[in-house]
Amino acid sequence: MKKISLLLFISFCLIGCSQKQKADLLVYNATIYTVDSAFSIAEAMVIKEGKILATGNTTDLEKEYTITEKLDAGGKFIYPGFIDAHAHFVGYGLSLQTVDLSGTKSWEECLERVNSFAATNKEGWITGRGWDQNDWAMKEFPNNESLDTLFPDRPVLLTRIDGHAAVANQVALDLAGVKAGDTLTGGEVEEMEGSLTGILIDNAVDLVSTKIPASTSEQFKKALQAAQQNCFAMGLTTIDDCGLSYKSVEQIKELQAAGDLKMRLYVMLSDEKANYEYARKNGPVKTERLNVRSFKVYGDGALGSRGACLLNPYHDKTGHYGFLLSAPAHFDSVASWLIAQRWQMCTHAIGDSGNRTMLHTYAKYLKGKNDLRWRIEHAQVVNKNDFDLFGQYSIIPSIQPTHATSDMYWAGDRLGEERVKGAYAYQQLLQQNGWLPLGTDFPVEDISTFKTFYAAVVRKDAKGWPVNGYQMDNALTREQALRGMTIWAARSNFEETEKGSLEKGKFADFVILDADLMKEVPERLLGVKVMKTFLGGEQVFSK
Repeated sequence: MKKISLLLFISFCLIGCSQKQKADLLVYNATIYTVDSAFSIAEAMVIKEGKILATGNTTDLEKEYTITEKLDAGGKFIYPGFIDAHAHFVGYGLSLQTVDLSGTKSWEECLERVNSFAATNKEGWITGRGWDQNDWAMKEFPNNESLDTLFPDRPVLLTRIDGHAAVANQVALDLAGVKAGDTLTGGEVEEMEGSLTGILIDNAVDLVSTKIPASTSEQFKKALQAAQQNCFAMGLTTIDDCGLSYKSVEQIKELQAAGDLKMRLYVMLSDEKANYEYARKNGPVKTERLNVRSFKVYGDGALGSRGACLLNPYHDKTGHYGFLLSAPAHFDSVASWLIAQRWQMCTHAIGDSGNRTMLHTYAKYLKGKNDLRWRIEHAQVVNKNDFDLFGQYSIIPSIQPTHATSDMYWAGDRLGEERVKGAYAYQQLLQQNGWLPLGTDFPVEDISTFKTFYAAVVRKDAKGWPVNGYQMDNALTREQALRGMTIWAARSNFEETEKGSLEKGKFADFVILDADLMKEVPERLLGVKVMKTFLGGEQVFSK
């Protein structure tokens, strides 16, 4: 009888085990912010073949699943993989192979870095990016006299941090055929007393940059792999690359297919004729790691270089309004084509005139509430009479919180006391549709996801200035900021059913942090560290 009872017990155990679902990985002993609709918190989750099977408590999950591998999170904090809804992934990678001019405190420091770079990179063009005259004691654009002296026979192009201005030496200007007196739509070739200063604004930068030889396939691969690793170290698992050529898209497809690039990318094609032809011929591109279904259009310039298009003159430059980068008729024709083809339109707009132009263009074709998710990238300065257009036409403001904390020192000088109230107005923009995506705009700003979160919520610089925060009525709550970096960013890419939250059936893209973003004191948020990053259940970064 005892033997029969034992056999029955063993049989029941075997049947129970056979009824359990198999899983690859159990992550437990954690505080998991799922960022689902209820903003629920779990202590464990189960993963199989790169996707989440379930979240819950450890005991229940172990009863339900046969686990191949377990990961003890050590009581740390888990969030969905961060999604940067506006960045320049390829440009950032390529910039790692050039002179880094970010953080320089003077033009002289820029020249020192360029000279040092040239000493170890002895051939070809010298390019760099990151200078910002607003950080210098002399807050004026530089000229190219010193570059001409240092490099009389080698072309140099150094781009401002926002990408909307650059300084070129005479060799570079000659190669591009740029001469004093040249004029163009949406740009400016600066001159002084009939001579070129080397400063190029907005579309004028392209006159020179297009002469720079393209990177080789191997250089491109190394650039993107370096960018990818830095992004994983920040907990980023999806990047929106805002403005690429179809040729770059094809290179990315090849790298991903070969397993040489793992990062998930949402790519916006640049507003160029060849890209429209590519889109017409090939249609959208969608794989688990690549999504191409939108176009990046360029409305106006940047506030820092006074290229943003304003309704009234700049407060610190009499009679200067900035400019649109194309005629309004061009924006209209692009919107007409995109609405007909069902592609998403994403337009850079900084100034209140630039935003108004694009909002009215969108409204003409969207015709009221919709789910096309056309985006305004930056939506930086909005006239008080135009905010409701975002809500009326379901237009999505795609914002970058660190722009506020980078610009707050001088934005008032550019805009004046009254107009600046409608700048960086994130809470006002959020209320229009009830959601908005967040990004960094790297390499214009730092790649750090924690700076994005801190700037959105605390609205201070790293030194705690201003004491009471910058225009705090437009700060986001912590939950809003986290949603903006995860599920709302995914939604802006039409990807909310596959990523952005840690729910059953979604990609197991997640990050383990050493501190709790929801509870950490503001002063320590910038010090939060990524312990591990997972993409599709695969560990791609570990501290």
